[in-house]
Amino acid sequence: MWIVFCDLSRRNPMNMFVLVRAIIYATVFVGFLLVYVPNRLLTGSGIVRPSVIGAPQIAGMIITAIGAVIAFWCILTFVFVGKGTAAPFDPPRRLVIGGPYRFVRNPMYIGAIVAMIGVALSYRSLSILIYAGFIFLATHLFVIAYEEPVLRRTFGAEYEAYCGRVRRWMPGFRPDKK
Repeated sequence: MWIVFCDLSRRNPMNMFVLVRAIIYATVFVGFLLVYVPNRLLTGSGIVRPSVIGAPQIAGMIITAIGAVIAFWCILTFVFVGKGTAAPFDPPRRLVIGGPYRFVRNPMYIGAIVAMIGVALSYRSLSILIYAGFIFLATHLFVIAYEEPVLRRTFGAEYEAYCGRVRRWMPGFRPDKK
């Protein structure tokens, strides 16, 4: 992956600028919603880091890592394919339908929620699991009320065709509607 990154950044120096913006936005988003708030929930509920690493912690770490990899793959796809970031105020310039977006329309959100579920499992925290459910509900409403209408206005028929092929949340392809 590093070789691909270096090759793409040499071909177009603007990719580096977009990548830096994407990393800054992702760090702020991840830092607040996926680190700070869950930490406050854990602290507020009196849950501390497990003193022994057992099966739930190992499973939680694996699930968290899977979610993080999915989200990172999405960020790189936005930068190098879409020429933009995941931030609504600095969106991709091109419709992103490759990479993880060929399987599901919202893989970045799925990656973040999967990571939170991993943390909930690792800490055996019902409050983090409930928070992950709240984030999923908020994200779903955001996608329906804001993202999808903006994408329809911006990319028109290309986005409609994509919606006909790829599901919003569950991986899997649908035949084109004709």
